[in-house]
Amino acid sequence: MGGDLLGALNEPQREAVVCVDGPLLILAGAGSGKTRVLTHRAAYLISERRVPPYRILAVTFTNKAAKEMKNRVEELVGARADLMWISTFHSLCARMLREDIPSLGYKKSFTILDESDQTAVVKKCLDDLNISGDMFKPQAVLAAISSAKNELIGPEELEANARDPRTRTMGQIYAAYQSTLVRGNALDFDDLITLAVRLLRECPEILEKWQDRFEYLMVDEYQDTNHAQYILVKLLAARSRNLCVVGDDDQSIYEWRGADIRNILDFERDYPEARVIKLEQNYRSTQNILNAANCVIANNKGRKDKSLWTSRGSGSPIFVYCAENERDEGRFIADEIQRLAALEGRAYRAFAVLYRVNAQSRAIEEVLLNRGMPYKIVGGLKFYERREIKDVLAYLRVIENPEDSLALERIINVPRRGIGDATLAIVRRLSEEAGVPLYAGVELAVRASDTPSRARSGLSQFLQLMEGLQSRKGEATVSQLVEMVLEKTGYIRELEREQTLEAEGRIENLRELLTVTQEFEARRMENSVEDGGGPTDIGAFLEEVSLLTDLDRADLSDDSITLMTMHAAKGLEFPVVFIAGMEENIFPLARSAREERSLEEERRLCYVGITRAKDRLYLVHSVMRMIYGSTMANAPSRFLGEIPKELLADAMHDRRSLWGRSDGPASPVIRAHSVEGRSGTAWNRGDSSDGGGENHGGDGSAEYSAGDRVRHAKFGEGTVVAVARGGNDWVITVAFPGGGIKHLAQSFAPMERI
Repeated sequence: MGGDLLGALNEPQREAVVCVDGPLLILAGAGSGKTRVLTHRAAYLISERRVPPYRILAVTFTNKAAKEMKNRVEELVGARADLMWISTFHSLCARMLREDIPSLGYKKSFTILDESDQTAVVKKCLDDLNISGDMFKPQAVLAAISSAKNELIGPEELEANARDPRTRTMGQIYAAYQSTLVRGNALDFDDLITLAVRLLRECPEILEKWQDRFEYLMVDEYQDTNHAQYILVKLLAARSRNLCVVGDDDQSIYEWRGADIRNILDFERDYPEARVIKLEQNYRSTQNILNAANCVIANNKGRKDKSLWTSRGSGSPIFVYCAENERDEGRFIADEIQRLAALEGRAYRAFAVLYRVNAQSRAIEEVLLNRGMPYKIVGGLKFYERREIKDVLAYLRVIENPEDSLALERIINVPRRGIGDATLAIVRRLSEEAGVPLYAGVELAVRASDTPSRARSGLSQFLQLMEGLQSRKGEATVSQLVEMVLEKTGYIRELEREQTLEAEGRIENLRELLTVTQEFEARRMENSVEDGGGPTDIGAFLEEVSLLTDLDRADLSDDSITLMTMHAAKGLEFPVVFIAGMEENIFPLARSAREERSLEEERRLCYVGITRAKDRLYLVHSVMRMIYGSTMANAPSRFLGEIPKELLADAMHDRRSLWGRSDGPASPVIRAHSVEGRSGTAWNRGDSSDGGGENHGGDGSAEYSAGDRVRHAKFGEGTVVAVARGGNDWVITVAFPGGGIKHLAQSFAPMERI
């Protein structure tokens, strides 16, 4: 078995697999086979070192990655893999808390709130505290609370250490928010980690139990861990110190949600005896793509040195296209996809269009829609966030946890049963006066003599409905309960009466929910021994749904073009990748370019985008761009200037040479443009008959550079976007917000640099 396990690995991979005792840091570059290393390492522990599978913990960031890892270990060692703990951080902590959370005063039937639920709680807290929602936006409040929890800072500590009135008020909102969650026996996503850490810190016997259970720990994507996750791992590994972390500091792109790159950069400080192994052979991309990525990321100071290489060969150059505006950018991308689909026989699923911000997708979508080209956007409205799905899940939440007041408020009058705001106000008042959850408030309102008879009738009807559903808990499967909710509430009948296309779509979504529940039940039957439950476990179903990530929900198997942000693309790969909007103020973002730490994260994001491409990479920038309601004229991104010019090719020239004919006259800003990098290096592409050699000047030098701000006597202020040699003069291409794009001869233009 040992030879079979190690035979398909390269030397650094083999070294990482057999190094199982003590701390180990695996620096795994993009596409270097880290999943193969992790799965073979787990198999090696089981088959060669005879470690009981249930004493091995592997943690990753998506359920999809955890499932893939489990399947691959199973291929290597068989059914024994089922006994391993392979999960996400949140799933791991949820399982730990289901066992031990009573030690913190919670019930095991706790509910996990999603983002919209959390927003509703914050809005209520703002109302209760009489704090303006304009001064304290709910999303900003949630971000501050999440940031505090990621740092293991509680509301009292946040308020006590506040240095300004706003932070002090934020601490008060945080306290009210957390109090509301505790009363409802509810947790948010961050609580899963923070309460698990609290459990291990406050209960030595529980810490000892989990340390004993996990003799070997492996953590994937370690560069993405936040402080709370770092402390959790440190606590679990403190006894055995058999901790293997895998990651790539060059792909740390989630600081905005709490990820701390210092966790991986300082691993050797935390574990002085640690071994470090680098995986630098890439199995995904061509060498030209890797060279571009290596050159860009080399400009970052806060990183560990590594350089990707491949045996695939050089491959195609990186193609650069300078569009006139965002519509031209969309047309070019669509043209290239159609061209490559015809010329190289590529399916639409082979293409991905990446961008820095979601707002960039609009112009690209319009072109694809007009041409009838199939596409999907990863990160759009999620299935489990649709109104009808959230309604049914709220019913299941109240069946499982009657103290979930947030879910109760959502469904108490859905479908309509005559319980309006006035009736709900009575219920709230009675529950607050008695200090009981909202469900108990409904029972009080039904018995109260001053409750109007119509309101009492609606509330009584609701209680009878819920009692009937709750009586089937533990007997009926989740699918049966969903069917009962839809039937007994009349939810489907109400949609059918609408007789609209929207209502038909919502009915289809509810039918798809039954597919989800049936798949859950099939998995539970297969794993009933391991999970300790069966297909009737509502809590397990709700937990599974709440912990799905965006990538878990994304279906990339159908034949359509993928549109997504570069953040969403991490972990994926595509034969052909377009990165749109390679311009200053777009990528990098304007606010990030002013601060070195933020700029380095933007550069890491560029590195991630580049390394998604397997065969072909297109970098597209635009002279003018309408975005957020304003027209912008931005210089090409500094990241373009960090790529050596010998790796780059003009996309339009490539198109003409491949087709063997001209596709029409190229725009001057396509034929001649200059990109000035942050390091001061520049590349220029001319319009010579062979497709463009370097421009070396001739009579005098260019007085302007791309990015310069200029003032023209007639057109006003503008931005230089291209400089090229034209005959005996220099042609300066300038974008004037009020006058469009102008190509001006340097010697004659009445223009000056601002």
